[in-house]
Amino acid sequence: MIGRTLSFYLAGRFARAAIAAFMVVFVLIYAVDLVELLRRSGNSPRATGIAMAGLSFLRTPAIAEQALPFAVLFGSMIAFLNLSRKMELIVARAAGVSVWQFLTPPLAVMVLIGVFSIVAYNPASTWMKEKADAIESRAFNGPVMGSIGMWIRQKSVDGQAIIRAASRSEGGAEFNSIEVFNFDDKGNFVARLEAETGELRDGYWILHNVVVVTPGFEALRVSTYLLASNLDRREVAQAFVAPETVSFWRLPGLAKQTARAGLDPTAYLLKYQELLARPLMLASMVLVAACFSLRFFRMGGIEYMVSGGVAAGFMLYVATKVVGDLGGAGFLSASVAGWSPAIVGCMFGVYVLLQQEDG
Repeated sequence: MIGRTLSFYLAGRFARAAIAAFMVVFVLIYAVDLVELLRRSGNSPRATGIAMAGLSFLRTPAIAEQALPFAVLFGSMIAFLNLSRKMELIVARAAGVSVWQFLTPPLAVMVLIGVFSIVAYNPASTWMKEKADAIESRAFNGPVMGSIGMWIRQKSVDGQAIIRAASRSEGGAEFNSIEVFNFDDKGNFVARLEAETGELRDGYWILHNVVVVTPGFEALRVSTYLLASNLDRREVAQAFVAPETVSFWRLPGLAKQTARAGLDPTAYLLKYQELLARPLMLASMVLVAACFSLRFFRMGGIEYMVSGGVAAGFMLYVATKVVGDLGGAGFLSASVAGWSPAIVGCMFGVYVLLQQEDG
């Protein structure tokens, strides 16, 4: 094993490079998001420049978190290239240090960064995103942008119903743009309801400004319509939250509550598994960076190495999105969809390094 001094030196170099790359990405995302918010703020008197700057700062950590693996990839490539440019890799190899030995400290520090990101950074970023959603709702007088539309199936004394709500208001008290398809106990279609707003209370929905469409009859407009329900208000309101805005510590409980409400918890389970796999994903990015960055600097071809690393990172990103979509659609289990990109990335990096270093 390499010495303690060299281990801490390599770990520090890679940690600083990864953090610097992440901060560059953070600043770029903040600048782009701020420009977009300032463009939207023209018609809102509450959306001042200072308020938009603060709002963008609250929104940025959750967006930048998604770019963390690529910050580690680029930071690792920069660290490897700097070590090669200063001949430090050549000296380490001449001293008998193998690639696996000087990769151990960077891998260890990236795993620690991954653990920190899921137990501390992720809860902080989701809390900031929740605050940003509330501020954005007040500033632009609209629904919470972090909420998602949802389909709900329920059973009650009146039969079955399929309900679609486009969004929820701040605090989850009211739901907007509601459509209800009513069926009787035998599954026969009874009526279709269109409501501007609605609220789920204990045992029933109260819908406002409703258009009732019944087969064979003219459409009927009513100001208030009561619909029996067996759903829990708190669970349904929480199920409107996008998985990206839920803290790592809340995801398992929210998935269980969503399932009890008769809704699909796959998105929350998939996000939880992706977070659990993040340390391994960051380690795979270090291995992929090593595949394209260990060439001696003075031998040339650096531009091809960097291009190859970027292409490999992009391919891994595309594979992650495709597998995630398959997992979200139910074709793959949440565990397989969450862990397979990181495992495949590690296997690719190990295979290429074995071919390069050990023949």
